[in-house]
Amino acid sequence: MDTRCARPDTLPAVASATSAASAAPVSSAPAPVPSGGQRPAVTELRLSAFKSHRNAVFALGPLTLFRGPSGSGKSSALQAYGALARLAGGDTLEEALATVDGGPAACVPLQARPDAQGRRGFRIGCTVGGPLGPVRLDVAVQAEPELRIVGERMTAAGRTLLSTALRDPGRRAVEAAWHTAGAVPVTRAPLPDDRLGTALLPLRVAGKTAGQRLVLDAAEQVVVALRSVFACDPRPELMRLPAAAGDGRLRGSCDNAAAVLGRTRHECATRHAALVAAVGAGCRVPVDELAVRELGDGLVTALLERRSGAATPLERLGDGELRYLAHCLVLMTGPGVLDMDPAAEVLQARQTLTVLADGFDRCLDARQARELLGLAVRMGERGHVRLVAAVRGGAEPSDPAADPAADPALPGISVVDLGGES
Repeated sequence: MDTRCARPDTLPAVASATSAASAAPVSSAPAPVPSGGQRPAVTELRLSAFKSHRNAVFALGPLTLFRGPSGSGKSSALQAYGALARLAGGDTLEEALATVDGGPAACVPLQARPDAQGRRGFRIGCTVGGPLGPVRLDVAVQAEPELRIVGERMTAAGRTLLSTALRDPGRRAVEAAWHTAGAVPVTRAPLPDDRLGTALLPLRVAGKTAGQRLVLDAAEQVVVALRSVFACDPRPELMRLPAAAGDGRLRGSCDNAAAVLGRTRHECATRHAALVAAVGAGCRVPVDELAVRELGDGLVTALLERRSGAATPLERLGDGELRYLAHCLVLMTGPGVLDMDPAAEVLQARQTLTVLADGFDRCLDARQARELLGLAVRMGERGHVRLVAAVRGGAEPSDPAADPAADPALPGISVVDLGGES
């Protein structure tokens, strides 16, 4: 199933991107606030102009797989999502794009022509579902000749709640206007051009009027959803090395998995037993326990113990088994264990962890991939964990043995089939 919109023949330059992100005026009329207890979550990713994507709109469910061959844009979609998450977490634009392959210049579509001032850029955005209903965020970025955010727009309940635009290229600031609906219907002020305005609103908006509270609620919904992201790409060569015993927050590379296993083993016996069962389902040999052995000098390593036979140290496992174990650990823990900085001002019960996993099925066989997807479905049904992952393409979709995502026994998986397009 291809969920992308049709692509136009021409791609607008960054000047058009700026107007697209800031053209709608900020509404001065109050808007109704829907009620509900839904946890904030990103339900749509928009890549209006980003790398190879143009006018692409991707619906995201509790478990979404981007599938396609190399060069089809799977990693690009996850990188755009990750950049939005880092911006929402307070990173500067340069910091947010540091992990994108090729850096900011590579985010600009090849077909994008510079405008009269030599400017080129890209546009990304998302929709966040939550108690307010859908809240849309769109960001226009100038990558050349200077990296800066040149336009941002946040809308909810049919109203434009925040709009920014670059008025003076000589100043490192954008002109921002946000909904007030009080004695002054719209508030205007400069904001820095290297940070996400939505994430800065709680520092600028007093929340005295209904309009201001609507702006704050919408901004919180977007920031909570985007900050609750953990990018995970386990590296088996690092997982085989000893870890520091006190290093108990799992990093995205999972290089300190042995130390984290030692922590989780003592914190919750029930969760640890479930983790052992999940790991055993994907390993070649039976697993009765995940144990940790001290090596001295404050270092530890992990072992897979069996009732019959010698224990298998982590360093003796294959790449597929190590990546499988790491993904199980990520899906079955949470922000308290993972090395991430979610929105501390919001209760974890109101947050949903989103795991971004590029190359999710790398080194895995079909059985391991199916077990992991089943685990992700079960965790997603609880509402606490969502998974957005990139997987290989090219398999026959009607063959569950070759393509676990097509297994009818695994409902609830949304597949974005990027096919062979680049």
